[in-house]
Formats: sequence, structure tokens, C-alpha cells
Amino acid sequence: QVQLVESGGGLVQAGSSLRVSCAASRRTLSTYAMGWFRQAPGKEREFVAGVTRSDFVTRYGDSVKGRFTISRDNTTRDTVYLQMNNLKPEDTAVYYCASAMNIERLIGGVVAFWGQGTQVTVSS
Repeated sequence: QVQLVESGGGLVQAGSSLRVSCAASRRTLSTYAMGWFRQAPGKEREFVAGVTRSDFVTRYGDSVKGRFTISRDNTTRDTVYLQMNNLKPEDTAVYYCASAMNIERLIGGVVAFWGQGTQVTVSS
């Protein structure tokens, strides 16, 4: 059973920074694209950021471009990080780690594995 375990969520003030992490329980996920989605109360889950499996190409949702940065452990490739800068109250959501066969499937929501989610709350 593959598990994605997120950590690093919390409560911060607007304008602050926060980093969340996701570790995969199986090394085989180093061959998958990995990334993050988020879901705010009453809203649909949306793609936030993703990184490819081999050449570390990154993709971002429009609402986070220029503020969030995704990175991947370049040794094991089974851990991803999401650095969130200049956080806004509208970034408040549960952030989910996800993995998929490739970056296109990830962006399209065709996800193979989900994490349990970590809450990020940004106060104004």
C-alpha cells in the first residue's frame, strides 16, 4: 500500500511564508510525477503545482504562479516540497499531495495516489 504523507501545514498571517512536504512510502513513486492540489470549503479541488519525474519540469496553477515553488528531492525523488510565499487568505485550504503517471495526468486530476491532506490557514 503506497502512502503519501504530508507535513508542515498550519496557521499563518497574510504575507507570510510556509513550506509543506510530502514523502512517499515507496521508492517506486520516484518514477511518478508528483504535486499538490488544494480544496477550500465549498469549492472544488484545484491543481496547485506539479513536478515531473525525471527532468523536474514544474507546472503551476494560475492563482499561485510567482508565489509558490515546488521542488523535488533530486536524490531519492520520493519527496516533494511546496514553498508558499506571500500567502493570502484565499490560499486557505486543505492541501493534498498527489502522484500520477505523468504530469499531464496529474494536472488533469487523473491521480494514482492521494495523501491525507494538511490544513493551511491564512489569517488576514
